[in-house]
Amino acid sequence: MERLLDCLNYLAEDDWLIGYNSRQFNQIFEESYLKLTHLSAYGTPPKIILAEREPLRFLASFIAACAANCSVFLCNPDWGTQEWQQVFDLVQPDIILGMGNREWGIGNGNNYQCPIPNAPCPLIMIPTGGSSGQIKFAIHTWETLTASVQGFTEYFQLEQVNSFCVLPLHHVSGLMQFMRSFITGGKLAILPFKAVESGQILNLKQSDFFISLVPTQLQRLLQNPELTEWLSQFNTVLLGGAPAWSELLEKGRFHRVRLAPTYGMTETASQISTLKPDDFLGGKVSSGQILPHAKVTIRNQQGEILNSNQIGNITINSQSLALGYYPKTRENQTDFQVDDLGFLDEQGYLNIVGRSSDKIITGGENIYPAEIESAIQATQMVADICVIGIPDKHWGQALTAIYIPKKPNTSALKIQTLLKNKLSKFKIPKYWIPQQNLPRNSQGKINRQQLQQIATEFLQNPIT
Repeated sequence: MERLLDCLNYLAEDDWLIGYNSRQFNQIFEESYLKLTHLSAYGTPPKIILAEREPLRFLASFIAACAANCSVFLCNPDWGTQEWQQVFDLVQPDIILGMGNREWGIGNGNNYQCPIPNAPCPLIMIPTGGSSGQIKFAIHTWETLTASVQGFTEYFQLEQVNSFCVLPLHHVSGLMQFMRSFITGGKLAILPFKAVESGQILNLKQSDFFISLVPTQLQRLLQNPELTEWLSQFNTVLLGGAPAWSELLEKGRFHRVRLAPTYGMTETASQISTLKPDDFLGGKVSSGQILPHAKVTIRNQQGEILNSNQIGNITINSQSLALGYYPKTRENQTDFQVDDLGFLDEQGYLNIVGRSSDKIITGGENIYPAEIESAIQATQMVADICVIGIPDKHWGQALTAIYIPKKPNTSALKIQTLLKNKLSKFKIPKYWIPQQNLPRNSQGKINRQQLQQIATEFLQNPIT
């Protein structure tokens, strides 16, 4: 933890938090750190649920927990009763910070044993899997998060990283923006996305800052000419969390927004590949090259490494890899095979094709929804779209498009007509289900289980 305290001491005299009081951050840290080290003196460092809604208190409490070698579970204060019950059953915390609860004391969880023998402390649990309804915590350490920061700074050839954060801090996408600024001695601006969308932007030099967005946020900002101009002034606009559709990327390129599409996940402590803005503006379409702290191979179902441009399962080896899902660690601490399919081109750029689990088999044909969704987006007749497969006794699965029409009178037949020259006949959805909104989480990821329920109910009771 010497590195952590060094970072804190380096920033102590610097007004590094834009829009917040840096001295207040230090004060909250010191108070929390003293209490936690006092409690730790009585035995095993306590397990902490951190669900602070206020950013300054969240970050100061997080750093205090790490400095005191406590295991900290980052949580979303907006989770519902069912989700919180999952978390309490799994974690059995000693201390809860947030949700109106700032009680300090040892609870029933003090029989806690670290799940990783001789593990570096502290353990940092970052939530994932919320879009499926089953919350998991990826087990990270200060070292795995630091490895991600080092890979990022080396890739972009930076000494300091200034971040403008509009994403939730309990999520890896928000947390890593803080980590990059904190570890490198950069500045951090924090503002809720709703404030940005309403035009409440901070007075700073955007060309010195990185900002991270998910596709739905980018789409909303590009609908406002003033915010589009504001966004185009940033050094880099990292784009991740969910696949971006072609029309959105083209619009960003047209407005000269310095987009950097990324590929990564909670388990890798954010991105392990990123397309640099100059490549993006030059017309390159991919998730970019692999960051220095990671290695990616493409393998077939037998585990054999494939050549360039061959589609297969993505396997990741990275210093930033999570150690497992709480409370279990991965047996293989080197290679991590994910559900995504893709290929590496001759220049080492990673291209994502889709998710293996999302694959739809209809009439013996393998179909990946991302291709169809991109084609439907390109018609410019839908505001949002997701393609799923529903059971069909004749075809195995029937392609089903669940979409939000841009105009109330948009007909599915008209969209299908526009698709005829773009997609093979078997790739055009059989069923079309209009909706007012699609179930997405804060990162823009779709809840496909909920869409299956929507489709089942709709087809059982079709609108006539």
